[in-house]
Amino acid sequence: MQFEYSAKTKMYQEQLTDFMTKHVYPAEHVFHEQLEKAPSRWQVPPIMEELKAKARERGLWNLFLPESSRGAGLTNSEYAPLCEIMGRSHIAPEVFNCSAPDTGNMEVLERYGTEEHKKQWLGPLLEGKIRSSFAMTEPKVASSDATNIESSIVRDGDHYVINGHKWWTSGIGDPRCKILIFMGKTDPKNPDRYKQQSMILVPRDTPGIKVLRLLTVFGYDHAPHGHGEVLFENVRVPASNMLLGEGRGFEIAQGRLGPGRIHHCMRQIGVAERALELMCKRSHERTTFGKRLSENDVTLERIAQARIMIDQARLLVLHAAWMMDTVGNKAAKQAIAEIKVAVPSMTLQVCDWAMQLHGGGGVSQAFPLAAMWAASRTLRFADGPDEVHRRQIGRLELRKHM
Repeated sequence: MQFEYSAKTKMYQEQLTDFMTKHVYPAEHVFHEQLEKAPSRWQVPPIMEELKAKARERGLWNLFLPESSRGAGLTNSEYAPLCEIMGRSHIAPEVFNCSAPDTGNMEVLERYGTEEHKKQWLGPLLEGKIRSSFAMTEPKVASSDATNIESSIVRDGDHYVINGHKWWTSGIGDPRCKILIFMGKTDPKNPDRYKQQSMILVPRDTPGIKVLRLLTVFGYDHAPHGHGEVLFENVRVPASNMLLGEGRGFEIAQGRLGPGRIHHCMRQIGVAERALELMCKRSHERTTFGKRLSENDVTLERIAQARIMIDQARLLVLHAAWMMDTVGNKAAKQAIAEIKVAVPSMTLQVCDWAMQLHGGGGVSQAFPLAAMWAASRTLRFADGPDEVHRRQIGRLELRKHM
């Protein structure tokens, strides 16, 4: 494993850092002001499209999609440090067209879509003209075991008819959302539980799609993106919208979730770095009992421990990225599972220490820390809960000694 970043990565790091400093950080408060003043929270603040245009003009666009001519041609190892920089701001990933669930959906279309799928949906997504959603999790079953999914996809001549109840369908609140990837069962009686499911493309404007409500995360609605609880009632789509073929849903899910998990963890390193930065600045600014907070042993202890934990987590992420590049996503599954458990927990602790040092302001909208903590806590569920990943890690480790 090489610890030195490539020349391409260093170039992008410099350009991204410069763009973040000059354009993204100053725009964070503008984004929220425009959202609050808009007639509806479910419309896109104009500042976002302005930033996207600038980023695309600078060539800071579609940096994901490893080794693809449609992206920047970066490996996972090259992309990881860049994703970390983007993770420092909650608006940054979209600015560079590198935000979830679009990145995962674009990777699915790139790997498993037909030429017609790519022309109709992947092209506009890569251009940042539309957004997408991913409908997998269901409220009536424990979706940590995806074989529990009950939604149905039934063939009817040249169409499939879809029925199901989904939630945490991220991106459904965005008015630019034009396409969903839906996971359901095409063969519920198949003795192989992992060949019962399929994935299919569903245009957002198809009749029968009803958003029951938009869910909050610790009170945050994440507008205009949003996470919806959605009902699909007799939704008909062309049979040609099926991805890869019936019974291939789990195969696609693993291809999608591997990169998605590592992208989340890369961004989490950036979140933790920004929390530590805010913590250090605050410790210099505040005085209690006659001395600065930075002079207290407990503050120094927490800052030091945060530095150690972030650097440890970064090395784990870079190792997982290197594994994905050298032996493939499937062989790297233990490394991916390890970071999915370790990194969000690390970020939560660093954010917690930073909030504690900020006092009451730390849990308010005066600082980004509370929102950072809430988003990080959610990642202990997203793309599989900690318990599922620990189970996988334990079983894989046991096999080595049997």
